[in-house]
Amino acid sequence: MVQVKQPYVWGTGRRKTSVARVRIKPGSGNFTINGKPMKEYLPVLNMQISATSPLTATDTLDRYDIWVNVSGGGKTGQADSVKLGLARALFKDNPGLEAALRANGCLTRDSRMVERKKYGLHKARKATQYSKR
Repeated sequence: MVQVKQPYVWGTGRRKTSVARVRIKPGSGNFTINGKPMKEYLPVLNMQISATSPLTATDTLDRYDIWVNVSGGGKTGQADSVKLGLARALFKDNPGLEAALRANGCLTRDSRMVERKKYGLHKARKATQYSKR
């Protein structure tokens, strides 16, 4: 059976409550998130750097066209979920990039989540003020 090369490579990234589905294809370096250019969707420079860090780590900034659908959470969590999804897609497309991606922490899932609120407290850990008298 002949294995046909798929036109796109997919990667899924998660962070806090946001989920990013990343699709890459060899191209000229277009980067769109939810139908908008990346710089328009993520206006803060630190978020742009975080989202593109797998590309800069592997020196493939202008070699892929990238389409991302991201939902849930805030912009910072979405940028980090794009980072993980993009790193997974790059690794799937070229397994030789694993060492560079791991060295920059791009393939590690950040498992920190918001702690749940407990009954009798205002928030997860905030209690009412102690009154001595």
